[in-house]
Amino acid sequence: MPSDVSEESMSLLERFVVLMYDRTSDTMEVNDARKQLFAHKSRALENIPSTQAALQQHIKRASLQGNCWNQTLVLNPELPIPSDWGWTKEVSGWQPLWTTLPEASKSCHELIHCGCKKGCTGRCKCTKAALKCTALCACSGDC
Repeated sequence: MPSDVSEESMSLLERFVVLMYDRTSDTMEVNDARKQLFAHKSRALENIPSTQAALQQHIKRASLQGNCWNQTLVLNPELPIPSDWGWTKEVSGWQPLWTTLPEASKSCHELIHCGCKKGCTGRCKCTKAALKCTALCACSGDC
């Protein structure tokens, strides 16, 4: 079994996934397809492909499963370490590693905005998140 998913295989699988979501697309990468489908074709988040990072972890898990099935008749199979193939070891057992990207809500602080009109007070979303107001805020960041 290879030590990782090759770039060539990843490119082919990405293109396949893009075509599953939009058969007329000429986009090669899922991240570009996500942007195009969401921003230009107004697709809901449920109707766009996973990120490239999530797809890669899914491909790794599927490859590991295929490798295990391929060795079902082998007396002493040599199985790879699941943590190298899209799984994490938790107290409760092995759990899927869904993505290597940070959670969107934790990395998109710039999308937080408040509706304060007369200066920001204790109820201000920005103040609660320990952030400065931006141009997206109703106060235009002038508080």
